[in-house]
Amino acid sequence: MASPLSPELAIRMRRAAFNRALADADLAAIGPILAADTVLVAGTDSALITGRKAQLLAWKREFAAVERSIYTRTPETITLSPIAPIAFEQGNWQGVSASDGAVQASGAYTAKWRQLGSDWVIEAELYLTLA
Repeated sequence: MASPLSPELAIRMRRAAFNRALADADLAAIGPILAADTVLVAGTDSALITGRKAQLLAWKREFAAVERSIYTRTPETITLSPIAPIAFEQGNWQGVSASDGAVQASGAYTAKWRQLGSDWVIEAELYLTLA
């Protein structure tokens, strides 16, 4: 019988799946990784995107853009709560041009995850644009 994944590995795998879904413009793969009431605070203008539906709509617009960007989040640390099924992910993000791979923006981020059943979902993401 296979042993279950550690919470840290499960979160890292969900992040990798989210990155793949962004690269592939796959809305159907993004949805299950987001909590229904997820919150995203953008890096430069601090735009607030509240809820899974709103975030999927924002990604749909991004995927349809003539000059589409591909965003990647690279986790450095995952901190698990010892008292609740929640965790913080911290790392770096980068947006590159889909057409030529040129870096358009980058920075740091923090994401809050919650385990719902056997899955980890993103409850909140906060981005800081550094370049």
